[in-house]
Amino acid sequence: MRISRKKENEFLALAGGEMLGDLPQHKVALEQQRIELTQTKDALERLLSRYLSLYEFAPIGYFTLNENGLVNEVNLVGSRLLGQEYLKLIKQNFIRFIVPKDREIWHIFFHNLIHGDVNKSCEVRMRRSDGSMFCALLECSIQHFSSRHFESKETKIKSVTSKQEMTSEGVTVLVAISDITKIKNTEQQLNIAAKVFNSQEGMMVTDANSVILKVNAAFTNITGYSEEDVVGKTPKVLSSGRYDQEFYRDMWMRINDFNEWEGEIWNRRKNGEIFPEWLTIAAVKADSGEVTNYVATLTDITKRKASESEMNFLAFYDPLTHLPNRRLFNDRFKRAMSISARNKTYCALMFLDLDKFKLVNDNLGHDMGDLMLQIIAQKLTLSIRECDTVSRSGGDEFMVMLENLNENLEEATLQVEIIAKKILETISEPIQMAGHKCASTVSIGITLFINHVFSLSEIQKQADIAMYQAKKEGRNRLKFFTSTSIPHT
Repeated sequence: MRISRKKENEFLALAGGEMLGDLPQHKVALEQQRIELTQTKDALERLLSRYLSLYEFAPIGYFTLNENGLVNEVNLVGSRLLGQEYLKLIKQNFIRFIVPKDREIWHIFFHNLIHGDVNKSCEVRMRRSDGSMFCALLECSIQHFSSRHFESKETKIKSVTSKQEMTSEGVTVLVAISDITKIKNTEQQLNIAAKVFNSQEGMMVTDANSVILKVNAAFTNITGYSEEDVVGKTPKVLSSGRYDQEFYRDMWMRINDFNEWEGEIWNRRKNGEIFPEWLTIAAVKADSGEVTNYVATLTDITKRKASESEMNFLAFYDPLTHLPNRRLFNDRFKRAMSISARNKTYCALMFLDLDKFKLVNDNLGHDMGDLMLQIIAQKLTLSIRECDTVSRSGGDEFMVMLENLNENLEEATLQVEIIAKKILETISEPIQMAGHKCASTVSIGITLFINHVFSLSEIQKQADIAMYQAKKEGRNRLKFFTSTSIPHT
């Protein structure tokens, strides 16, 4: 049935009217879509801008490498780390920026990374454009991608030409570089500090209030206190009790003024033993200048003190009798002369020589002779006052110096005579030595002096002359020096 032209026109007019009626509604929908697209675009641009800012100005250098290790992308921080312009880095082989000695590390790491190794980081030293180096931590990740492309393939039958779709696999390596130079330096300093802390010297660290925070193994070996014994306490736990408050006040005054103190001090071990140590205390300050810690280093100098004491003994004492030797005796003699001059009091010098001592050596041997000398030395020490000095001058000869006698010559002479007679009596007592009963006597020469009237050598000569006079008169006696004692030639 054929629709008339008139009907057709009426239908079109009706459809067109309906479409025209829907047009405003479509325009509203399209406008809404445009607004939404614009908002989405703005949001994406903001996100992109934020991403680019984070990428470019992150505190880490970012590099994108291809599978051959060539640089495809680098952020601003990365170029600054290497001291290179962005464009000069692109297409460069990343290994160029690694110091030669570490390139093998990177080569092996990169190869293993490409082939699926789970290790994603390594440390190498990198070189900047100015030649300076820094320690770098490289943290890497792998991105695999597929690329589809078409290429023309001509078969042997030239009449057949087709375009075949090809697929290839690619790899991108993302590298994040952190400059860890400061961290490595800190680690090195900490390692050095740890080695120092675990040295043979005892070490103790306290807070600003002198509360012990840590001690090392050497501290425990020296003091006997373990870390658990002393942490939370103050160094007073080591106090020997030998020093007063003034000593410690002076110590802390120096620490406050000069940030350190060192010196010899006696402390107490856990078992109660008092021992000498060389102590160094240093203040540790923050950048603000405020004290944060104190570090004490202590060395047990017991052996050194013993060695010093032994050297001092060998220098100033007779090794056989342990009496002062001539050197120490002369020093004390000079001091006595000064005291005599200041106090106007008399002093006296005795020269003693054992009578017939050679017979002991000849008959009983030198060992018995040495034993007799040791016993004689003990007897002489017990016969004098604490302020006096007895010395072995050599062989079987001894010297005794009496200080602080009376100001009056006669009274002083009487004092000396009493002590000399006591010596004669004590020495003459028989001595039991290894089953042998030995008798000995001594001849004593005496001279008195005051106020530097005579020199040391003159006084010693006077006593020596008096001693030989005593021997001449029969031994086992004392003899004072007088002007008539001088032999005439």
